Amino acid sequence: MPEITVIRADLADPSHADGIVACLDAYAQDPMGSGAPLASDVKAALVPGLRDTPAARVWLAQDDGEGEFIGVIVAFVGYSTFAAKPRWNVHDISVVPAARSRGVGRAMLSRVIEDATAAGAVAVSLEVRHDNDAARHLYASLGFGDGFAPMAFWERKL
Repeated sequence: MPEITVIRADLADPSHADGIVACLDAYAQDPMGSGAPLASDVKAALVPGLRDTPAARVWLAQDDGEGEFIGVIVAFVGYSTFAAKPRWNVHDISVVPAARSRGVGRAMLSRVIEDATAAGAVAVSLEVRHDNDAARHLYASLGFGDGFAPMAFWERKL
């Protein structure tokens, strides 16, 4: 089985930009996403928007055998007022369907945890659908848990 390499994405590199968009589009098309591809205007604005967001951190997983990007994580650095230290939030995790069950998600999250630790972060957080058993199992195996009392994710669309 080919090895997987996880790298920090270079948002100025066109091949990295294409990989980010392709991996996120694969997730969007999945039933766990929206079940539909990303709109063309979203695809065009995605990487420039990340480049313009100083708190954005992006990692890509690459299949060493094929050389293709097979996964992406997008996270944002925030700040914990209770700990007075950085706190990272993983916003998106996507592994292309053909590469699932190969340890790609584990490799990417392990790298994010390493990088967050090295940066002095107090925690890494993420959200997970209650019906995504595979993701919940992975996250729990890496030490993620409910933390405090269960919270609901509220949103106001603008």
